[in-house]
Amino acid sequence: MSPPGERPPGIAHRLAERGIDRVLLLLVPGVVFVVVLFAYPVLYGLQLSFQPEEGGGPFANYERFFGDPYLRDTIWITLRLAVPAALFNVLASIPIAYRMRGAFRGKRVLTTILVVPITLGTVLTAQGLISYLGPAGWFNKILIGIGLTDEPVRLVNNYWGVLFSLIITGFPFAFLLTLSYLSGIDPTLEQAAATLGADRRRRFRHITFPLLAPGLAITFCLTFVLAFSVFPSAYLVGLPQGETRVISIVAYESAFRDTDYPLGSAIAMVMALVMLVVVGLVLVWRSTMYRGATGGKG
Repeated sequence: MSPPGERPPGIAHRLAERGIDRVLLLLVPGVVFVVVLFAYPVLYGLQLSFQPEEGGGPFANYERFFGDPYLRDTIWITLRLAVPAALFNVLASIPIAYRMRGAFRGKRVLTTILVVPITLGTVLTAQGLISYLGPAGWFNKILIGIGLTDEPVRLVNNYWGVLFSLIITGFPFAFLLTLSYLSGIDPTLEQAAATLGADRRRRFRHITFPLLAPGLAITFCLTFVLAFSVFPSAYLVGLPQGETRVISIVAYESAFRDTDYPLGSAIAMVMALVMLVVVGLVLVWRSTMYRGATGGKG
């Protein structure tokens, strides 16, 4: 107890006496936010997926999903879109970010241009693709005008339209992340290698890339998750009942069109599981690359 007339010690003071950093109190709002807006909905959806409306055992919804090729194949359809889009965005961001990590005239303007697609949104991006790549768009008009084709090339309302949309909206994230990782690599390492006679290609292959690879793995994971959860693009510039019938569309239709919330929850859980498997595999590769870049230390 505190002496008479003296204020009792606060929570922060008591934590300090026990050797607990008071800065950790700043994590409390974040933890509450995660529990309320992430953990609880996920757990609620998980338990709901084991309560099939049509009866049967607790795994009836999962059996129904994997037993129906029309539903099950949406996993492969979504992976065919998400993996190439994520790979392209990561690989394309490397040479651009590598060139832009140094200071040069016009860097801010060029960076702004590359990041602008973040502000466009999915709907505006889809509208632009339809206007420019559609049958009556300028791209097809040019091809027909110069005689390369007699009829419009189909680049929207199919697989390619959704892939282009995912690349346009996902590249700025991959570029900014790759640029930040590259900026964190000590340039004196390459300078030292240059003094020993290593050309630019060998410096990148043996120094920069091994140090950058763990960051690229994280960049791939984030862009893959962004692409795998594609929904509006699959409707607007894809073929939602055909080659771009992604798993998110099936989950939405089950829950809100057919009002079968348990089945929709089960499909959402499958979707999350697939993303976790892919991300887990990439992180295992990342840990291997990180150990290789640090010589096995840590």
